[in-house]
Amino acid sequence: MKIKKGDTVRVISGKDRGKEGNVIKTYPKTNRVLVEGINMVKRNQKPTQANPDGGILEFEAPINASNVMFVEGKDVTRVGHKVVQEQDKKETIESKVRVSRKTGEVLD
Repeated sequence: MKIKKGDTVRVISGKDRGKEGNVIKTYPKTNRVLVEGINMVKRNQKPTQANPDGGILEFEAPINASNVMFVEGKDVTRVGHKVVQEQDKKETIESKVRVSRKTGEVLD
């Protein structure tokens, strides 16, 4: 997945189009992300010992990762990967980093 926990993203389609939020959790197997304050759903809760009154709970539901874009500054950008070589004394270390497609800057 190109979106990680803690990234700021903007919703590009759906009922919350145009809203921004931070990624709380990612689900790579299903390609979904949980974004703070986005895709709020309501569920009825029966009374339990933990919540004796019950009632209507409101919480975020995961949305598809293809419906969000990474926010860099005030603009959105696609995210790509790049292999970077670093010289450490006598060794050359290769690491895979995320880069902005718009500016080419390293995101991590």
